Amino acid sequence: MGDCRGRVLVVDDSDVIRTLITVNLQLEGFEVVTAVDGQDALDKVHEVAPDVMTIDVVMPRLDGFDTVARLRADPRTQDLKIAMVTACAQEADLRKGRAVGVDAYVTKPFDPDTLVRTVRDLIEQQAC
Repeated sequence: MGDCRGRVLVVDDSDVIRTLITVNLQLEGFEVVTAVDGQDALDKVHEVAPDVMTIDVVMPRLDGFDTVARLRADPRTQDLKIAMVTACAQEADLRKGRAVGVDAYVTKPFDPDTLVRTVRDLIEQQAC
């Protein structure tokens, strides 16, 4: 496995979850920028230029599915690697996520090692 580091945009409306994800990724050497919901993520994504985004499904203003669909529709972000970190892991949610272009899922409550491995795998797919 490579030793690829990268920038991750962490999108979650929960301060606790955002902090948990941020700390776990920073401990592994990733640079982390956060957003509080989908609209905040869309406002920041071009400035931040992340290698990977983690995103929750249920958020105010703009949910995870709609945010991913908008990112996939934009040529500047259509290839961004996206991991959904969510408690919404029913088969219908997984299908909807795949349909809008989610690359990976991490189910809440998440195992920190699984989260880090998922983000690392997505960054390595970017051929950094």
